[in-house]
This record gives sequence, structure tokens and C-alpha cells, in this order.
Amino acid sequence: MSYVFTGSVLTPRLELRLFRHNDFAALFGFEGRPEVMRYLYWDDSSAEAVRERLRRRIASDRFENEGDALMLAVVRRDTTAVIGHVMLHWASKEHQQGELGFVFDPEHQGQGYAAEACLPLLAIAFDELGLHRVLGRADARNTASIALQRRLGMRQEAHLVQNEFVKGEWTDEVDCAVLATEWAASHPRP
Repeated sequence: MSYVFTGSVLTPRLELRLFRHNDFAALFGFEGRPEVMRYLYWDDSSAEAVRERLRRRIASDRFENEGDALMLAVVRRDTTAVIGHVMLHWASKEHQQGELGFVFDPEHQGQGYAAEACLPLLAIAFDELGLHRVLGRADARNTASIALQRRLGMRQEAHLVQNEFVKGEWTDEVDCAVLATEWAASHPRP
């Protein structure tokens, strides 16, 4: 598989585009907030760490090898503000698996932006890349993330009890997924 993301994806209220160097201030503004960092695997919210994550995100525009990830900035079209980011990770070539991830500024949560941004990524996963299954993982305490995955048409497949030691504590994980056949049934192509 070889896929290169070029341009952007427009939704009614958002633009999904590749990251740019000038996105640093917006990322630094929300990635360092405790309520955002609580459920992320990384805990370094220093300017240097955010710059390094931004550097990796800027370089993530293609799927060529298992392990690649497409990371897109989510921009409000009316204000041009970066309000979050979404990620599609190529988890397994052999099993045609992807993983969906998302992080949003708390000031823009609860308004449907995350679902609006994730749907085009699922369309890329199934319609462009031909993946068989896309997984979403969340800390079990992150009920908003789990609810979003269900709104996207993902079903809960597992609740793993104390499966990872994150930030000094054992945490539960909830896994939700959607199959290509389920996606096609609910999102027929024109």
C-alpha cells in the first residue's frame, strides 16, 4: 500500500490538513493542559517536547509501511484556529488494521468537532486504504472518548483491566472497533 495525503479535507465546519511549523502555539496551548494530558501516554508538555511532537506530525503525510501514521491538524474554518488533531495509524499490514486517535482543546469539546473530524479519517481508512478494521483505544475513565467512538459507529470489543502501567498507576483500557463491512453499510459510497 502506498498512500500520500495531499491538500486538505473540508467538512462543514472544519479543515483537516497537514501540520505546519506555525501550529506550535496552538498545540502548546492545549497539549499542556492537565485535563488533556491526563489520558495521553506522554506526560512531557514542555515547549521542547511539543516542538518534537510537531516535527514528527509534520513528517506524517503517508502510508508506505506498517507503523506509519497520518496525523492531521483540525482547524476551525471560521476562525482558522487549530483546535485539535486526529491520527490514523497503520497498525498491521498482514491483518489490514488501523488505529484511530484524537486530541482536542477542551475549549472546543462537546460541540461535535471531534466526530466531524474523525469521520473523514475513517473514510480514508476504509475507502482509500482498504483497511479491514479500525480500532480505537481509550483509558476506561475517559468516558467522553469512548462515547465519541460509539457515535462514530465503533462497538466496544473489550474492557482490559489494569492492562497498562501509565503515569504511575495501573489503568483499564476500553477498545472499540469498526469493520470495513460495517462502515460500508452505514456510509455507502456514491
